[in-house]
Amino acid sequence: MGGFHQAMRYLGGKCILASELDEECRAIYHINFKNTPEAGDIRECEPPVESYSVLCAGFPCQPFSKAGLQRGFSDKGRGDLFYQVMRFVEAQPDLKFIILENVRNLADKKENWNIIVSSIKNAGFIVTEDPLILSPTDFGIPQYRERVFILAIRADIADKSKLPEGKITIECLNIQGRFRKCKSEQAFSILNKYDSVELEPYRVNDEIVEVIEAWEEFRKNTFICKLGAPVWIQAFGVGIDSDSNFKVMTGYHHMPCWKQKFYDKNRKLYNNYRDFIDQWIERYHMLDRIKLYQKFEWNCGDDDRSIHDTIIQVRQSGIRCKRPDYFPSLVAITNTPIVWDKNVGFYRYITPREAAKLQSFHGRYKLVGDDKTLYRQLGNSVNVRILKILGRSLFNLEKRHERDNNRDQYSA
Repeated sequence: MGGFHQAMRYLGGKCILASELDEECRAIYHINFKNTPEAGDIRECEPPVESYSVLCAGFPCQPFSKAGLQRGFSDKGRGDLFYQVMRFVEAQPDLKFIILENVRNLADKKENWNIIVSSIKNAGFIVTEDPLILSPTDFGIPQYRERVFILAIRADIADKSKLPEGKITIECLNIQGRFRKCKSEQAFSILNKYDSVELEPYRVNDEIVEVIEAWEEFRKNTFICKLGAPVWIQAFGVGIDSDSNFKVMTGYHHMPCWKQKFYDKNRKLYNNYRDFIDQWIERYHMLDRIKLYQKFEWNCGDDDRSIHDTIIQVRQSGIRCKRPDYFPSLVAITNTPIVWDKNVGFYRYITPREAAKLQSFHGRYKLVGDDKTLYRQLGNSVNVRILKILGRSLFNLEKRHERDNNRDQYSA
């Protein structure tokens, strides 16, 4: 979508090439950056003849993400695209800086991380040899989204006095002074004021509202904040009188230890509030609902706040409520956060414009296309403000006399 583009342009850069495979992303990129030369599949793209001094890339994260098979570089469809990035590095002798971004657990497998670091070092660069893992919440931006950033500077232009360990570290980037904690309820600060007509497309459907309100009643009448586990109706043993029968009928003895503990906690909760829970299940027809709606997770600790004062997600793991200090990570799949909008008096999904705020996109960035596509694109994008901070810090590692040249150009 142009997250790198926005950050580098802010720092004085001019983009000379953007490579993006996804046609919908290319379309919105063209609308926002009309004068940027664009290419599709990087495997079919040749490095620009024009000199560029900064290369930015967010190579595909799926081969390294916990949500995937984690095949890493053995994934020949996407995992090996890092080598295409290196092709652009090695093709430009004037390249000064490299800025890469990927999912946090790219750094979890040592063999993957070592391949990246050694490839960049062998190309003549000083690099972040230790994973630089940052989240927007580190900088007071209300979205928890840990990502690994890989920064590099060409060795012959680096100010060695600023790199005492011979590698780029968080200390030599000197960004600790920019760290800020998110304040209580800061997540709500990104919400725009809309009228009810504007928000109608984002209104949560009646069934989800009924389920949310049912779980709010459950929360008020039980002591789930002390449960220490998600609530799962299937783990109650509804209608089973004795605990011994409960264990037989649920297959308890064949479960792994972690699952037994989970069932123990839910069974105890059910036994303590059996009369209320039985009536509650019948009143809201909870056993007739899909399994997803039969699960609930209260991530607000001992807070006795209303569910209206939380951030809600409908996930495969159930209905989750969390404190509104920051939003969970925007992702490319459909679990857009839900809030209670007191201005209009109903539950709604955050809008694409609000999601763009969580990625620090400029307010004038044009969001064009259907909402589902925009949520996916923003979930795959990079946080602009983090890149501004890291870019400026990286560029300051260059020898001062080199910094007097004309503004840098870059390839993204």
